[in-house]
Amino acid sequence: MANILSLRLLNYFQLHSRKTKLKQQYLANRPFTNGYKQQDAGFSLIELIVVLLLVGILAAIAAPGWAAFVNRQRINKVNDAVFAALQEAQREAKIKKLSYSVSFRKNSTTQEVAIYRTDIGISTWKPLGTDVSVSSDKFLLGTNLNSTTENTADNVSYSLNPSAKITFDYMGTLPNASLGTSGLQIVVAVPSSANPTLASSIKRCVIVKTLLGSMVTAKDNNCN
Repeated sequence: MANILSLRLLNYFQLHSRKTKLKQQYLANRPFTNGYKQQDAGFSLIELIVVLLLVGILAAIAAPGWAAFVNRQRINKVNDAVFAALQEAQREAKIKKLSYSVSFRKNSTTQEVAIYRTDIGISTWKPLGTDVSVSSDKFLLGTNLNSTTENTADNVSYSLNPSAKITFDYMGTLPNASLGTSGLQIVVAVPSSANPTLASSIKRCVIVKTLLGSMVTAKDNNCN
């Protein structure tokens, strides 16, 4: 009986000893320190440089496309404001049975619009683009309206000096207008990156197409 007990105790201590040694070997060879691999702690300088280069390349590729998208959104909004101004003048002319005009001009700091009874004249100019949160320096405003003959189409100009005007009669029409081949145009353009006083190819416009005062919108090459 004593021999059996001694044998069991010996086996127990041998097993415990092996477990202890295995545990010590595992801890000694473990590739972790405080829960993290030493070889994976942080990033090397080369890895950071590679990541920064990739980010820079992607940004360079995406930036022009994003800028063009933003510019198109801006002039779309301003063109909508031009369309709304012309529609308002035409609507007021029909409702009140009086001639109404819409004038556009460029002063030293802003590009402006005025909607008014033709017989009374302009009382207030309003910066174009303010209502749609677009700054005046982000677009160019032009027309093909002749500066001396009312409701007459000419070549598109972005000077707006003097101001340009479209007038609707008491029925909301333009009975004596000379529309030419392209109609009366109000053009909104993105400034050229090379020369901000010149228009780029990105354009939007509102065109009064007929003597009845029907209007359409167009873009780019159709706004020249």
